[in-house]
Amino acid sequence: MTAIETLSRETGRQPSSEVVISVRGLVKVFKDFWGRPKARAVDNVSFDVRRGEIFGLLGPNGSGKSTTIKMLLGLLHPTKGHIEVFGKSPRDVLTKSRIGYLPEESYLYRYLNCHETLDFFGNLFELPDAERQKRAEQLLEMVGLSQTRTRVVGEFSKGMQRRIGLAQALINDPDLVILDEPTAGLDPIGCREVKDLILALAQRGKTVILSSHLLADVEDLCDRVVIYYGGKIQADGTLKELLTERDSMRITTPPLSRETMQRVLEVIRKDVAEDKIHVDSPTQNLESYFLGVVERARGNAADTSGATSGHHVAAYLQSGAEGKAASQADKMLDRLASPQATIVPSVPIEAVPSASSVDAAKLSALTQAQPTPQAALAPAAETKADLSKANEKLSGLLGGDKK
Repeated sequence: MTAIETLSRETGRQPSSEVVISVRGLVKVFKDFWGRPKARAVDNVSFDVRRGEIFGLLGPNGSGKSTTIKMLLGLLHPTKGHIEVFGKSPRDVLTKSRIGYLPEESYLYRYLNCHETLDFFGNLFELPDAERQKRAEQLLEMVGLSQTRTRVVGEFSKGMQRRIGLAQALINDPDLVILDEPTAGLDPIGCREVKDLILALAQRGKTVILSSHLLADVEDLCDRVVIYYGGKIQADGTLKELLTERDSMRITTPPLSRETMQRVLEVIRKDVAEDKIHVDSPTQNLESYFLGVVERARGNAADTSGATSGHHVAAYLQSGAEGKAASQADKMLDRLASPQATIVPSVPIEAVPSASSVDAAKLSALTQAQPTPQAALAPAAETKADLSKANEKLSGLLGGDKK
């Protein structure tokens, strides 16, 4: 038995006999541009949902679940059939104000933060300002987003968007909550919190319609389910009615000694064939095991400070790195301090003479101005002669006097 099943049994929750949703002979046919039938999405569906009940809509993709939800919300008009929500048409405005809806994809304004998003939706229901603020704070705390209230929704991961989407679905304190894939994108702890919330809503007398492909969630939560295929309801009833295997029986006992087990098996073998008897130990589901591990880890973190993140690197890693660096530094210092550490260059270097061996006469000659070499003046003289010849030729061309 899972923890959620235990919670449900301990609370003793029993759905009321009051019918919240009544669907009779519901048909929805989608047509093309010319009015010709294109797809029969919902085909002659009938069911009732009672107050305080968690009702599951199951089926593969394209089986008609989302179309049924849209007709329950008044977003689509049925081709045939009759729908009543709280005894009125789903298109009635006052009826809509009693419904909370979480779509499969969270269509939220990406440039509003958490608080602004809830304030916006609360304003649509004409809630007073003080009441909106109070509900927004409580909902953000409930879905675990109180620390991110100033971040815009466009920055959120899918799991965080599902959390704020669930909060907006509850801002008006609805009597009917319709949830389409509410745990999609959530981590196991978030899934458990959402499921606990759904149970708490049903305990308060709220009606919940749950559409999910996660059958483990449906099995944990729903009182009754309908299974769609091809637009029709193929099976419906309580989970106990649908899941009980009538041709077998399981007996659960505390661990028995080998002798007691042998006596029990001998009695059973008198009436049952040997190959029909299976002895094993019951198992819990993965979610319960995962949550148990997390809870134990949290408990250990409270008692011992070594199981939480944010601490320093392990001491043996730090000491190993420091010891290695220190040993390398010590070796370098030993080499530098050792007399044999003198490095002999491969190319001989000429010794620099001391100040006393410098020739004063040579130093004085170097500091005096040196005469310009004659060879350096020769090119300048040749250039001047070439310019004189060029001027004479230019003068002759222009008709000037020759000298």
